[in-house]
Amino acid sequence: MSATEHNKGLAAGLFCFVFWGFAPIYFKLIQHVPALTIIAHRIIWAAVFLLLFLAIRERRHLFSSLRVTAKQLGILLINGAMIISNWLIFVWAVNNGQILATSLGYFINPLVNIFLGMIFLQEKLNKAQTIALSIAASATIFLGVYIGEPPWIALALAISFGLYGLVRKQLDVRPLIGLFWETCLLISPAIIYLWITSPSDPNIYNNQTMVLLIFAGLVTVLPLIGFNYAAKRLTLTLVGFLQYIAPTISFLIAVLFYGEAFTLGHQVAFAGIWVALLIISWQPLTKMLKQKKPKS
Repeated sequence: MSATEHNKGLAAGLFCFVFWGFAPIYFKLIQHVPALTIIAHRIIWAAVFLLLFLAIRERRHLFSSLRVTAKQLGILLINGAMIISNWLIFVWAVNNGQILATSLGYFINPLVNIFLGMIFLQEKLNKAQTIALSIAASATIFLGVYIGEPPWIALALAISFGLYGLVRKQLDVRPLIGLFWETCLLISPAIIYLWITSPSDPNIYNNQTMVLLIFAGLVTVLPLIGFNYAAKRLTLTLVGFLQYIAPTISFLIAVLFYGEAFTLGHQVAFAGIWVALLIISWQPLTKMLKQKKPKS
C-alpha cells in the first residue's frame, strides 16, 4: 500500500476516534430528552443515513449488496438489540453525569475482548495477556469495593460491546451492511415507542431538539464510515492503539470539563487499566516500530 493511502487511513482513523471521544458533549445537548427516546431516534435516523451512504457507494449494486440470508438476518436482529443496549447505556450514563464510567468501560473493552476470545474462541493467552487481565480484574474489583458496588456501567458497556464484536466476527457480513440491517430491523419498535410515548412537552420536540435528534443518526454513522475506511488501510495493531484516543478524550472531558468526581478508587482503577493496556500493547508496538525502521 502506498504512503498516501496509509496517510489517508491514518487521518480517517484519527477522525473517527477523536469524534467518538467528543460524542458525550453532543448527547449532553439533548440530556432533557429521555434516553429511550434518543435511542429510538438514533435507530431510525442511523438507518436512513446508512441507506443514503450505501446508495451512494454501491450505486447499481445496492440491492445485491444488501442481500443476506434468513439465518444472518436473525443473528443481526439479536446483535442489533445488543448494540442498541450498548447505545442506551452510554446515552443514559452521559446524561446522568457518568461520562467517567463510559470512559472506563471503553478502556476495559480490549481486555474483555481478550477474555471473550479465550472463553468462546479457545484462544490461548500469552504471559503478558494473563498478567494484564489479572491487573485489570484486580483494579476493577478495587473500584467496586471502594464505591460499594460493582462498576456496572463500565462493565455493561465493555461486555455488551465485546459480545457484539464477538458475534460480528463470526458473521460474514460487511460492517456497514450489518449495521444497516441491525438498525433497520429495529425501526418498527422504535417508531411504535415514539408514537406511544409522544411527549406533549414542547421543550422536547422544539425545532432545535428535533434537529439534534435527527443528526444523532449522523453522529452514529459518520465515525463508523471513517473507521471502516481506516481499517482497510491500517494494520490492526495501529487501529488498536488509535482506539484508546476516544476514552482518553472522554476521560478528560468528564474530569476537566464536567467536573465529575475522580476519587481514589477511580485513580487506582484507571491506573491499573492503563498499566494492563500498556502490557498487552508493548509487544505489538515494538514489533510495529521494528517493521517501520528502514533497512540499512
